[in-house]
Amino acid sequence: MTPGARAAAAIEVLDRVLAGEPAERALTNWGRASRFAGSGDRAAVRDIVYDALRRRASAAAVGGGLTGRGLVLGLMREAGQEALFSGEGHAPGIPGPDEAGREPSEAERLDLPEWLVPELRESLGADFAAVAEALRSRAPVFLRANRVKTDVAGAVAALAEDGIVARPHPLAKSALEVTDNARKIHNSTAYRHGWVELQDASSQAVVEVLPLADGMKVLDHCAGGGGKTLAMAARARLKLLAHDANPRRMADLPERAKRAGVDVTLTERPEAGAPYDLVLVDAPCSGSGSWRRDPEGKWRLTAEALTRLRETQAGILDRVAPMVRAGGWLAYATCSMLDRENHGQVSAFLERHLHWRLQQEHAFTPLRGGDGFFLALLQRT
Repeated sequence: MTPGARAAAAIEVLDRVLAGEPAERALTNWGRASRFAGSGDRAAVRDIVYDALRRRASAAAVGGGLTGRGLVLGLMREAGQEALFSGEGHAPGIPGPDEAGREPSEAERLDLPEWLVPELRESLGADFAAVAEALRSRAPVFLRANRVKTDVAGAVAALAEDGIVARPHPLAKSALEVTDNARKIHNSTAYRHGWVELQDASSQAVVEVLPLADGMKVLDHCAGGGGKTLAMAARARLKLLAHDANPRRMADLPERAKRAGVDVTLTERPEAGAPYDLVLVDAPCSGSGSWRRDPEGKWRLTAEALTRLRETQAGILDRVAPMVRAGGWLAYATCSMLDRENHGQVSAFLERHLHWRLQQEHAFTPLRGGDGFFLALLQRT
């Protein structure tokens, strides 16, 4: 496919996304219907689609409209590649007078929902503009070296044998940033043998802060796919349980744990295993810290949805608090950078539960390389 044909394909996919189809499904359906597209073509179209979603507001303004064509035209104009819209072969047609575009507003230039700009600005302070700019770009690919089976140097060497270039990252002791051939990871020897796991560096840093020790009984209450569950298992010999409100999210966790060489017990009734020495709550949240990876989430979020999320977070914290033994720990984490989901939520919890103390808080933003993350360590007195 020519660069122009790739742009036209991205327009087709983006029109489906704007009509309500999830981006991954739209890309998959396009790929199945486009057998002529090679792996390089599919990767290039995917990159255009996700770049357009990350920069949806500014691209729509510059490109003359919130359509697939407007988004791709805006992206190409910003990159100095408007000539791809030539109308030749399978390339998009030449822009018309009604596609001149305009100067973006402040919120559009930042590619943030306008209603959320004041709250993000207050939450991030002096880092606001730099973080907003970082969210407009693709996130790095990170791996965690599984210390149950190898060390960082061993993981780097094993990946190199399959042509994957990775280097240690300072955010976490086991973190590796992949700088070349990331698309080979899933078929690599290191991944198939459980020597590495895909996990954001900030997520790894959160787990490194947890006060874990051999013999502890630990619950990962909102386990999802189990990335933090496996990271905790690699840090100490734990009696480790994993729970999620939607058990299907944990469907792959037993196989992943087997590959990683660790033991994890899935539970639908976490209260039955109480008390715990530590409960990790990686709560449902706005996802504002991970919008580079999930740009659709940025545009789906509404003020009403954020209010419901805060209510869910508070309900989970109230549920798990009695499961922690006296002197034990409750670790509250979000991949959010909004204060009312983070410190504000913790403060409200402490007002409702008098026999708890906040011992540590940690906040990460994309300016440190990984996703935005928050962690509060609470101890039951």
